[in-house]
Amino acid sequence: MFFMPPEWHPHTRTWMSWPVAGYALADAEASYRAWSEVANTIVRYEPVTMVVDPSGREAAARWLSPQVEVVQQPLDDCWMRDNGPTFLVDGQGGLAGVDWTFNGWGWHAHAKDDLVAAEVLRRAGARRFRSEMVNEGGGIHVDGEGTVIVTETVQLGEKRNPGWTRERVEAELHAQLGVQKVIWLPRGLTADYGAYGTSGHVDLLASFARPGLVLCHVQPDPSHPDYEVTRENLAILRSATDARGRALEVVELLAPQTREVGGELVDYSYVNHYLANGLALLCSFDDPRDAPTAEIFAKLFPDRAVESVDARDIFALGGGIHCITQQEPRP
Repeated sequence: MFFMPPEWHPHTRTWMSWPVAGYALADAEASYRAWSEVANTIVRYEPVTMVVDPSGREAAARWLSPQVEVVQQPLDDCWMRDNGPTFLVDGQGGLAGVDWTFNGWGWHAHAKDDLVAAEVLRRAGARRFRSEMVNEGGGIHVDGEGTVIVTETVQLGEKRNPGWTRERVEAELHAQLGVQKVIWLPRGLTADYGAYGTSGHVDLLASFARPGLVLCHVQPDPSHPDYEVTRENLAILRSATDARGRALEVVELLAPQTREVGGELVDYSYVNHYLANGLALLCSFDDPRDAPTAEIFAKLFPDRAVESVDARDIFALGGGIHCITQQEPRP
């Protein structure tokens, strides 16, 4: 039976996609620099394959390390976590992936991006399972032992799956991911509900660091609109049990002190990190809480190098390091 392994499971490679024309290139140099810094850091630890729209070949060649493999595929956007496949293994050498229905987070059709997952799976030599449920990789986090965390405003939102019940969503998650327990958080960070937000992706809120242990984004400022959001999430996680009946241990990751950029509320989050082979890659924000958070990760992952990449230009476009990466697990 196929199931989604956790992010700390050994990887064959990391998949990414290169920024393309449109809003992602409002500041082309900043976008290229941010995406390439992530790819060029990860490739020192494991192979990286970058999917590049034909229009972006020259820019990718200038910015990416020669170690990064480049493949061409028409793209609308550059968020591989969301339009790419969710890879699965069966514990017997098999590799597969879920090709979720992708509708551009419910705010704009992405016809080219809805074909990306199938192409990635073809190149990886993986079996493809197509799901009728609209979902993105940033909307799920698993422990590899039967538990997944999601948010109500994503999987049950009218922008994605109108008319779907909680029971129907859970049945699809069970069938596609091989999980037995779904932990529901009610909503995401306030700034994630803007014109180009995801309406509450869980990879800004909570992630498993190992079975039974969850990292949770916490806003400590009572005047901040995310204060109540994160208090509610904390209470739910602290009272939850996983698929094996264990009470969850929760490690709090304090939100960066930066509240706004250009007068707009931001959703900066240290939860949005990426685990590669031998590496914990963190978002940094030139913020006083960057260093203390890196110390927490060093204690949580003593066998991994802890590195950071300035993620402000990625978040300016709607996501973070986790949002632009997708792991291909070793079968």
